Amino acid sequence: MVNLVLLYLGAAFTVLWGVSHLFPTRSVVKGFGTISVDNQRIITMEWIVEGVSLIFIGALVAMVTIIDPTNSVSKAVYLLSVIGLSVLALVSLFTGFKIKFLPFRLCPFIFAVSAILIIVGGLL
Repeated sequence: MVNLVLLYLGAAFTVLWGVSHLFPTRSVVKGFGTISVDNQRIITMEWIVEGVSLIFIGALVAMVTIIDPTNSVSKAVYLLSVIGLSVLALVSLFTGFKIKFLPFRLCPFIFAVSAILIIVGGLL
């Protein structure tokens, strides 16, 4: 039972952080000031892609947990999700963490906590 709670918490943190990337996209792009339309589109695309990717990872973890958290496919999904979140945490640690804006500084911690919850929940 504890493992299910950990898995769902890890999935929920990931989905919620992904959703939180989608809403401020316009203001984030505006925060760059006067930049070319191409650069605006690139920033918009990357911001949305990260949000959608996080939502997908969290939804996938939740879905395989609902279906059967103990089978080998679920274990593979947990492992790959943890690897993906760990890579995002490292990238965020060396890039976004250096920015003074608090949400960017939270990314590595939220990714790491989600990964830990998923791996511990998947191992129990």
